[in-house]
Amino acid sequence: MAKNTIQYVCSSCGAKAPQMLGRCPVCGEWGTYEEEVIVDSKSATHSRLSLRNGSDNTPKRLQEVVASEEMRIDMQDGELNRVLGGGLVPGSLVLLGGEPGIGKSTLALQVLMRMGERRTFYASGEESARQLKLRAERLTGNAENLYICSETSLERILEQVKQIEPEIVVIDSIQTIGTENTEATIGSLSQVRECATRLMEFAKTRNIPFIIIGHINKEGALAGPKVLEHIVDTVLQFEGDQQYMYRILRAQKNRFGSTAELGIYEMQQNGLREVSNPSELLLSTAREGLSGIAIAAAVEGVRPFLIEIQALVSSAAYGTPQRSSTGFDGRRLNMLLAVLEKRIGFKLLQKDVFLNIAGGLRVQDPAIDLAVLAAVLSSNMDIPLDAGTCLCGEVGLAGEIRPVNRIEQRISEAQKLGFERILIPAGMKIDTTRFRIKVVPVSKVTDAFRLLIKQ
Repeated sequence: MAKNTIQYVCSSCGAKAPQMLGRCPVCGEWGTYEEEVIVDSKSATHSRLSLRNGSDNTPKRLQEVVASEEMRIDMQDGELNRVLGGGLVPGSLVLLGGEPGIGKSTLALQVLMRMGERRTFYASGEESARQLKLRAERLTGNAENLYICSETSLERILEQVKQIEPEIVVIDSIQTIGTENTEATIGSLSQVRECATRLMEFAKTRNIPFIIIGHINKEGALAGPKVLEHIVDTVLQFEGDQQYMYRILRAQKNRFGSTAELGIYEMQQNGLREVSNPSELLLSTAREGLSGIAIAAAVEGVRPFLIEIQALVSSAAYGTPQRSSTGFDGRRLNMLLAVLEKRIGFKLLQKDVFLNIAGGLRVQDPAIDLAVLAAVLSSNMDIPLDAGTCLCGEVGLAGEIRPVNRIEQRISEAQKLGFERILIPAGMKIDTTRFRIKVVPVSKVTDAFRLLIKQ
């Protein structure tokens, strides 16, 4: 007879314990341990497939290994191709996560409908075939070679994949799929881990790329044990505020490309539209004459775009002043405010400071530091900045403006959008005669403020 044993697994880091614990001793999280049933039977241990399809796996010297450039599948989506590193690698396992209703299923179904003559397969454990048909009718694309099914059994899904032999498979979602090798309930830690491992083995042996959609927990991280992110080749995060029309696609892990790339979409009635030039959409046209607004030249990966930074400085209504930021690191904002008080002499101890990056973006580029300080100073003095000027530069603790990367791409983006002047860090070795825009190098924050605010 099969003997069942019970263990407890941390949903945050995957640590195991023989009894329930309030706090995980590995990651330090509270209330993350969940019960997991282990079936001790031969039927529960399936044979692991060789990832080499029976090829010679004897150790070789590195010089003896023949490496060829990996062919990629064009997803017919410029933003998705950019984030993936040039396209989808055959045999790879991609995890796509995001908040409910953000557009994960819409993006996956829309991409498959654009694949044209490629045979694709969409397996959903959340929606029926009729619901998938209704959603596909409002999307643009050719669904002639797209196969869909509503199934929650992993074994039946893989059997259908063997029969159809598609070039791309989408699983929506991993939390709704279960395998017969584990008696735990669907969506539990052991089921999610076991299904992901089986999909990884199948993808490598059949050389078929899989895109699996994953839920996120209340903290905003991908649900399931952390080992799930280690199993897959690529982890994509689809984010954005549902009150805004823009969606951001980021790569948190990518074995076949960079994790610094960024994809921007606009949610419309007929699906997601690629935003090839986000600068024109993220900048407001009615910013002239308004204080507290500065334009920063940012770069995500290799992609430059201009963003609008809004700041509001007001007298604190209560004893403790507030420091709030949306789309910008709050700790870095506190550091920049300390530089503003210490090096420039503006006292903000008794004032509230609110900072917002327009469009619902989250930007981590340190080159927007100068624009953040300029927006705060403009709001504090209630003096609008020049609408034809944009800024870029990292601010140090001594009040100096430090060099940034890809400065020529930032200048070209500002020139393309019709700006007349850009402030950059001094000491950057660039040929300013190639640009029509006026390039002004500054070495200190005080020098930049003298140029920006002329009383």
